[in-house]
Amino acid sequence: MGEASIWLWNFLSLEMLLTSAAQLTLAALLGGIIGFERERSHRPAGFRTHIIVAVGSALVMLTGVAMNKSGEFGSFDPTRMAAQVISGIGFLGAGTILREGFSVKGLTTAASLWTVSTIGLACGGGFYGGAILGTLLIILTLNLLKKALMRGSRGKSIYIEIADVAGLAPEIGHTIKRLGGSLHSLEILYADDEKRRAKEGTIVLKALVFAHSGEELDIILEALRDIDGILDMYVD
Repeated sequence: MGEASIWLWNFLSLEMLLTSAAQLTLAALLGGIIGFERERSHRPAGFRTHIIVAVGSALVMLTGVAMNKSGEFGSFDPTRMAAQVISGIGFLGAGTILREGFSVKGLTTAASLWTVSTIGLACGGGFYGGAILGTLLIILTLNLLKKALMRGSRGKSIYIEIADVAGLAPEIGHTIKRLGGSLHSLEILYADDEKRRAKEGTIVLKALVFAHSGEELDIILEALRDIDGILDMYVD
């Protein structure tokens, strides 16, 4: 039996198949936990996407480890393939940000996709403790920390009618943050939205703003009204 046949036999051995199945299943479970939270928050990359990313990353790492053990590829470094996953996942994350348009919420989903890929690599590399602990920390960050940061804050949906999105959207966000507020999201409403109420040739932005007090929120609203180019504004 040649060396290639021996490597193939070892690769298809029952022990390796069971180990690989357990690692891929753990990656799917941990990725699904984070994906479920994103799905529940109505993010563009949800439950299935996070599972696929985690399993794919774990499979890449498993393949690299198997190639290294086989000896058929010389001194093969399994981390070379893992490095490509970490850099390549950025394209998928960028897609979630573009999908959100002007909303800043896509950044968190992009970050969770990148982290899920590293969790999958950890599962494929046998670093189970790190993968599980990382998943727990991400879930705590996405849930408990978000609630803690928003506790005691006052949130309002502000509908802003403008004509120039590219010119005013950055200024609106800067003004809110400069005065101590938190811009949770900024999105363009569709023409058939019941709250649009825009005139011909104008656009309505919906900004979800959090402030620490009613007085601070009033200051933010007054500053927004003074921005040149804002045609109308109302608060829900």
